[in-house]
Amino acid sequence: MPSIALDQLTWVGLDVHKLSISAAVILPGRDAIDLSTISADDESVRRFFSRLGPPASLRAVYEAGPTGYHLQRRLASMGVSCVVAAPSLIPRVPGDKVKTDNRDAVRLVRMLRAGELICIRVPTPAEEAVRDLCRARADMVCDLTRARNRLTKFLLRHGEVWTKANWSMEHRRWLAGRRFGEKALDLSYSRYLAVIDEREADLAGINEDLALYYERAPFADTVLRLSCYRGVDRLGALNVAAEVCDFRRFAKAENFAGFTGLVPSERSSGASVHRGAMTKSGNVHLRTQLIESAWSYRHRPSVGARLAARQAGASAETIARAWVAQQRLSRRFAALSARKNIKSVVAAAVARELACFLWAEMVA
Repeated sequence: MPSIALDQLTWVGLDVHKLSISAAVILPGRDAIDLSTISADDESVRRFFSRLGPPASLRAVYEAGPTGYHLQRRLASMGVSCVVAAPSLIPRVPGDKVKTDNRDAVRLVRMLRAGELICIRVPTPAEEAVRDLCRARADMVCDLTRARNRLTKFLLRHGEVWTKANWSMEHRRWLAGRRFGEKALDLSYSRYLAVIDEREADLAGINEDLALYYERAPFADTVLRLSCYRGVDRLGALNVAAEVCDFRRFAKAENFAGFTGLVPSERSSGASVHRGAMTKSGNVHLRTQLIESAWSYRHRPSVGARLAARQAGASAETIARAWVAQQRLSRRFAALSARKNIKSVVAAAVARELACFLWAEMVA
């Protein structure tokens, strides 16, 4: 396909909502911006873009949000080049206190034409489907935690306190023997227990569903290699793979660490350098998984039975890199723990280095 000169392109900025889309259009050879509002249904979108000119001459953008990637895929099927901008990385003027749909669309189209937008990678439908299943599991873990907390607080209100490890077999036998002498309290207690049982069954079921994708394309190779690292079981490796999809889109390890939001914030000027807490501006699901995995490095380096089983079938080079990473990160966790009282800060720092090791593994 022949390339099209920039002055012959039509630029379109879209502010997308559930029922409507605000569109800002810059036609070839013009600086003026035409504004319009269309319905968000597929037919209305198709008619609107068909009036703007040949699909190859159109460049569109909208912000990532709750409407997902359906619009981008619809436009791609029409031959229109559409990108999805990362909302947290769109520059905003501090003094601008007016926000409307039209103003958002105008800002997007101007920045698209200037080449100042940072866009995200749109996953394939298969990748997005597995990612949604991983995120559904995370929601179920949160639901189970809330249900358990409700039961614990209920027991505390009525003087029933368990001082040993929670949710062990011994704890469950203790729970099964609780009686309160009032029928209403016993009914409430049984309902709380029933909700927990239901949440645990849901979680076990979705774990089985996710296990089907450990050895399926497009994640099989990534899961095999990432699960060779300590703290990253196959479920965790699938979660990382589904959130990242393509590791090679990050040119450097620090770029990938920035994507996770585990890098420190910074406000420096001249000779003054000030670094603060981690930015948390990246992918929260990926960051949560990495921090959870990082806690395993508080122990001495070793290869247990579970890790050895996960490494079966992996290349010798991957296993060697995983061992180097384990030695490095275990030393790092111990050294930082000796200097810092807040262990969550230590885990975050180790998670950042773990992210760099996983990136290096997947681009090797």
